[in-house]
Amino acid sequence: MAHSAWSEKILQLLRRMNNFYLPGSCRATCLRFEINGAQVGWIPPRIAPLLTRYPDVFSPPHGGAVSLRPSLDSHRTRSEAVDAVLQTMRQEGSLDCLKGWRDEKYNVMSKFSDPPLMSMERAATSLFGVKRNGVHINGYTVSESGEMSMWLARRSPTKQTYPGLLDNVAAGGLAAGVGIKHTLVKECQEEACIPAAIAEKAHPVSTVSYTYEDEDGVYPESQFVFDLELPPEFKPRVGDGEVQEFYLLPIDKVKELVATDDFKPNCAMVVLDFLIRHSFIDPDTEPCYQEFVAGLHQTMQSEAED
Repeated sequence: MAHSAWSEKILQLLRRMNNFYLPGSCRATCLRFEINGAQVGWIPPRIAPLLTRYPDVFSPPHGGAVSLRPSLDSHRTRSEAVDAVLQTMRQEGSLDCLKGWRDEKYNVMSKFSDPPLMSMERAATSLFGVKRNGVHINGYTVSESGEMSMWLARRSPTKQTYPGLLDNVAAGGLAAGVGIKHTLVKECQEEACIPAAIAEKAHPVSTVSYTYEDEDGVYPESQFVFDLELPPEFKPRVGDGEVQEFYLLPIDKVKELVATDDFKPNCAMVVLDFLIRHSFIDPDTEPCYQEFVAGLHQTMQSEAED
């Protein structure tokens, strides 16, 4: 059965968001980033030489890996030493991603369930290919006749990343030391004025994981996905200014939009996952069903075994 144009656009999206795994990516020339012998990231080939200028913090590349010095033996000493390096690099102004400094720390660890080995400025994580975790919320309503519609947000034109594109009703990165449910409730309140009493009814349903590379580095990301059925009379409102407006759209329209460049790419993946889980995409009629499911759940776990 031929791929429809819609299916082809979705496959392109999934390939783009997982381009680190494609032939010709920098993966073959990346160095593992290790702390205490555990891999916590991938260092792109152009970043590794910059780190050799800081021999008190990073051991020289050895056996395909760059490690933090063993003398940095606590969460605090590692975080402070790496932060000092990043602040110096930021002052030099040669790395674009550091121009987007957020003063927001992300945990660094091999697996999400592990105790964090250190924390790192969010804007710098791509230089070390450190996994970033976030929370995305599918806000939807069901009419009396059973018709489902979804709330989408249009990102503010002044957002640092992906300005003006369509987004989930609320989403946010998981900052160091902040829990998943806490982040969900906070983002719902801040971005969409959804009160905690409603937000707390969201159900954890899935994770969407992918790894892409661009000129700023390597981005292994995993999003904790929640579904939140909103009361039909409830309307999200613009909160902290990260969103310019909200739309309530029928699912068929949402499905159509997901395959366009109007959608922030990882949010399109979160909606695709929703469409699959709620049977709006069917394996009997969608020839790419298996590729869609596989493309939404590419984790870094298998790479340790490669």
